Amino acid sequence: MLSVTFELFPLLAAVFGLLIGSFLNVCIYRIVRDQSVVTPRSYCPACGESIAWFDNIPVLSYILLRAKCRHCRESISLRYPLVETLTALLFALVAARYGWRPAAFKWFVFESILVALCFTDLEERLLPDELTLGGTAVGVIFALFVPVSGVFSELLLPHARPLVQSLFEVVMAALLLTLPVWGLAAFWGRLRGKQMLGLGDVKLLPLIGVFLGLERGVTALFIGSVSGVLIGGGYILATRQKPGSYELPLGTFFCLGAGLVPLLNRI
Repeated sequence: MLSVTFELFPLLAAVFGLLIGSFLNVCIYRIVRDQSVVTPRSYCPACGESIAWFDNIPVLSYILLRAKCRHCRESISLRYPLVETLTALLFALVAARYGWRPAAFKWFVFESILVALCFTDLEERLLPDELTLGGTAVGVIFALFVPVSGVFSELLLPHARPLVQSLFEVVMAALLLTLPVWGLAAFWGRLRGKQMLGLGDVKLLPLIGVFLGLERGVTALFIGSVSGVLIGGGYILATRQKPGSYELPLGTFFCLGAGLVPLLNRI
């Protein structure tokens, strides 16, 4: 019975991910508009009518409604099923890699935060404090229960308790991921006469640091930077945007890199 449960865990996690993805859609739309994510119940952004439960089933309702609101027939954004499906996939991958361990719950939370940040940045060019700073606080709390290891704690506090090492590591990771990148972007921006890194992007860096640690955080930023150059640069060329004036959603690519790291390496 227990082995069957273990085998079904990725499937159960995917179903749970669909539900969480539906909630993330609410967060993505409402947080940037300073609206409560709890009340009122889900409603159509176009006509304001409340959405019945049978029209709010993740992915399935989008298909059955043919991507249109039942009341006003306005098109429903593709973002809704995309977020739900992506979250379900990420949850299934986390469950398959980590199994029934506390680390799995940590990465469920981390991936959820990143999905919400990714799409708010992509749509609104905003990375809300509720998700970046709030997520950083959540990451520090997780460090109490799921230790974060790294070179600093091993070298400077080799005989300290695991809890102390973990907290020291996340603090150092947050500082050393944030300050150098912020300083370099500020220096380069001054030379070019434009802002190179938004404040929201800066607040995203400690979030990545406290969850991943320094070494894996650097890996996440590297993946994000390379993907930003390749995907973002390709989009600019394909749509004939002006590279000097187009606002690239760098936070989206940092989230992409950070989300891949726990899936590529068991932490």
